Amino acid sequence: MTDAPPPAGPAPLPAGPRYAERLRVPLWWWLLAALVAAALASEVWLGGSGVRRWLPFAVLPPLAAVGLWRLGRLEITVTGDELRVDDARIPLRQVADAVPIDAAGRRLLLGPAADPLAFVVQRPWVAGAVQVVLDDPADPTPYWVVSSRDPVALASAVMAGRSTPAR
Repeated sequence: MTDAPPPAGPAPLPAGPRYAERLRVPLWWWLLAALVAAALASEVWLGGSGVRRWLPFAVLPPLAAVGLWRLGRLEITVTGDELRVDDARIPLRQVADAVPIDAAGRRLLLGPAADPLAFVVQRPWVAGAVQVVLDDPADPTPYWVVSSRDPVALASAVMAGRSTPAR
């Protein structure tokens, strides 16, 4: 009889995100940007010759597309132990509360009731948001305000991750 180690079970799968959202611009913005780029290119093209005939059509539509892509690339992710908003990250253990807010609450929180030290990631085409209240004495930021199409789900994911013990 040999003392062979017991066969290893399946490796644990890495935990996926509890919540993931990309705040893309509305589809009608793409149509509007294409029309505006075409109108501007036509204005430059009128009466032009040589390079001025084709250069505006080669430059303006791709420039509009890149601008809209950059506006809509914002990702919000809640993983097992942190909240990621684009490049910003915060450990969930430093979160005291996550409160979903509607359009009126967001307007108030970003207007008269705003704290100048708050971290704000706001997209005007998204009505809802989440206020993530922080509990870190070393951080002067009192809270984050993050736009979300589903603020209740985002707040629930943050709170669920906060209550889960670290691995």
